[in-house]
Amino acid sequence: MNGHPKPAVMTRKEGGQLIVEPSGDWTVETIGDVVSRLRELERGSEHGRTVIDLSALGRLDTAGAYLLGRAVYRCETPSADWHFRGAHPSGRELIQEALASARDCGPEIDTSRYGFVRAAERIGMGLEGAWNEAYATFAFLGHTILVFLSSLARPWRFRITPIFHVMEQAGVNALPIIAVLSFFIGAVVAFMGANLLETFGASVFTVELVGLAVLREFGVLITAIMLAGRSDSAFTAAIGSMKMQQEIDAMRVLGLDPFEVLVIPRVIACVVMAPLLAFAAVVAGLLGGLLVCWSALDISPAFYVSRLQDAIDISHFWVGMSKAPIFGLIIAIVGCKQGMEVGGDVESLGRHVTASVVQSIFAVIVVDALFAMMYLELDI
Repeated sequence: MNGHPKPAVMTRKEGGQLIVEPSGDWTVETIGDVVSRLRELERGSEHGRTVIDLSALGRLDTAGAYLLGRAVYRCETPSADWHFRGAHPSGRELIQEALASARDCGPEIDTSRYGFVRAAERIGMGLEGAWNEAYATFAFLGHTILVFLSSLARPWRFRITPIFHVMEQAGVNALPIIAVLSFFIGAVVAFMGANLLETFGASVFTVELVGLAVLREFGVLITAIMLAGRSDSAFTAAIGSMKMQQEIDAMRVLGLDPFEVLVIPRVIACVVMAPLLAFAAVVAGLLGGLLVCWSALDISPAFYVSRLQDAIDISHFWVGMSKAPIFGLIIAIVGCKQGMEVGGDVESLGRHVTASVVQSIFAVIVVDALFAMMYLELDI
């Protein structure tokens, strides 16, 4: 023990009280030998009047103070002065501080035999978390709408330069990857349709298959998923880094509304650019289908375009386009909300960036399914 007096503890009865007399040095280096003894005293202190006599106590640190405090922890008023006697430079204060900071975590429970209960508990916690997250997202949406409406009454408060900057970063710069991805999606749909329909001698209907799939679903859905993965993470990272550096707090001090400065420009940019990007995705997807039909089915480009015009109504195009602004709004709201919730550490930033992408993609797919059911009921 490097020459330090070993800790010891003696007990005696005195007038209905249990007197605990520690001696020696009670530090993190020495207290290992008396842990079990203090546990016994802790269990016995629930119904007794325990007093700690500090007269013979040597050196004491926080670990020793916490351990000594266990002797009176389960008493009704463990920090009361009558629990301590004897002179020590800091013993009483350290023990009382340790008692004030102590938390009763309860007994450890072996959960190895309760797998089903633990699984049900985790499912319940997940559902509760999902409900709270959805509620907070709708509240954030409502706040954004109120700020937007108040800005409409004062149009000079709209920040045109940030809006166009976000439109370029989130929209124009995303155009190449969205167009390429949609092109290959259209080609894959055409390949699958050609192989399946050729079995029935109806390979010419591949044109209708590609047109319906790209116009109604794949064009706008690929656009939304790419925006969620590419731009939503950027929104969360940008706002989250500002939150970490207290720049958002500085905005409030200067009288600036963070929603006007950071959220509204991103929402407007996404709502405007999502239909334009979806249109480009539709064109690229139809071109991919055209290339496959031309090379694999010997359908000329002129016949392909003519059959698209004759067999597919323009309403299918508007069905797809009608979903694009809604998806853009969802993506912007989720990304900005997660950015506003970032804490003061990098781990929080990474967690919220991941949550932003996952939640926006999930929300887009769920809303797309709701749109599909609505249009099916409306026979559109």
